[in-house]
Amino acid sequence: MLTIDDQIGAYVEAFGHRHKQVSAQDRWCDSLQEAAMDRFVELGFPSTADEDWRDTRLEHITNTAFCLAKSDASNCSATTVASYGFPGLESTVLVFVDGRWNPELSSTTHVSRGVYIGSLAIAIDTNREQVEPHFAQYANGQQDSFAALNTAFADDGLFVCVPNNTIVDRPIHAIYISSASGDEPVMTHPRNLIVVGQSSDVTVIEDYVSLGDRKHFTNTVTELVIAENARAGHYRLCRENPSAISVTTLRTRQLQDSRLISHSVMTGGQWVRNNLHNEFMGPNGTSLLNGLYVNRRSQHVDNHMVVEHAAPHCSSRQVYTGILDDQASAVFGGRIMVAKDAQKTDAKQSNRNLLLSEAAQVNAKPQLEIYADDVKCTHGATVGQINEEAVYYFRTRGLSEPAARALAVYAFASESLGTMDLDSIRANLSRTILAQLPHGDLIEKVV
Repeated sequence: MLTIDDQIGAYVEAFGHRHKQVSAQDRWCDSLQEAAMDRFVELGFPSTADEDWRDTRLEHITNTAFCLAKSDASNCSATTVASYGFPGLESTVLVFVDGRWNPELSSTTHVSRGVYIGSLAIAIDTNREQVEPHFAQYANGQQDSFAALNTAFADDGLFVCVPNNTIVDRPIHAIYISSASGDEPVMTHPRNLIVVGQSSDVTVIEDYVSLGDRKHFTNTVTELVIAENARAGHYRLCRENPSAISVTTLRTRQLQDSRLISHSVMTGGQWVRNNLHNEFMGPNGTSLLNGLYVNRRSQHVDNHMVVEHAAPHCSSRQVYTGILDDQASAVFGGRIMVAKDAQKTDAKQSNRNLLLSEAAQVNAKPQLEIYADDVKCTHGATVGQINEEAVYYFRTRGLSEPAARALAVYAFASESLGTMDLDSIRANLSRTILAQLPHGDLIEKVV
């Protein structure tokens, strides 16, 4: 078994090999990445002694020697990519294999004029003036060891830059594929940066999938900046294999009159940590943070939310819904922070959980931290079992008891699905969830 020092030393060694490979390029971000690795070494991995990690253990990461993945698209094809698509959705598709952009598998032929959609690695070299003001400026690498680790290893990912007064009419579908080549556990550190200009509109889908069942560790950071009067839609889909380890971080910054709609859906992976920090830096902003996790067997998911109201007259909604079966476990840590000057804040937080077995468990900790005196803030968490009245109602309509129970569970998830404005994604996720529910096949025609 690896000690923590051995594991951190392995990451330092991997960083040293990687740095030798890229140092000849003399990139402007090299010193920033070196500082991030130094900070990771100082911080180390969090433990259950840290309040934000109290109910989640890291043995899945710290007991495994992960090496950096080498991009191998030999078992990827256009057919493979299409299998992860959403029928009926006309989108711009970017494919990343083992953390690196693959232009042959991508499709960027319908990009609006003036909009940059492509590889962050290329943009770092060719679009420094657009990347540098935002890269590693929002994700908290000083306090978050996984954000620091990502910054140190960040080689590639999605970069989207939308100029002012531009509507991107096609969603951007970024597919991150972990290939099945090789036997040893590997890690990737995708880094995404999305910048939305004034009075602009864009929707981005981050989609994490796996080929085969190899164990892999994906540590992702996305920074999203939404300028004045702009709107951003963001989907994050975790549908990796049952051996996957995933840490995802979304850090958003909203300016005046901006709007964010975020959907996080977690149906795959063995161990998943989903971090989201939404920050209001200008008045009259709104955000909807919608999450859905459906876990079974021994899956574990930890959702850690922070909504920071630093400006007045802003409205936020957090609604996270979980369905757990078998020995699955979940954690929800949600915090609403309202600064002294953020008067007229309207913030609501809700976490609902449905347990389908006696062995499934949830730990929920909603929090309010309020320093203003003219606000409307509420929070709550519920954990329960199937609504027997709903089961009885469905049975009176002619359904068998297994079908009635499956429909009652699906109805619990449907509220979260109903907030998604892309019909094709909603339909695809509905099928995925039905496939994971006990007796879900009995109600496919009903729903």
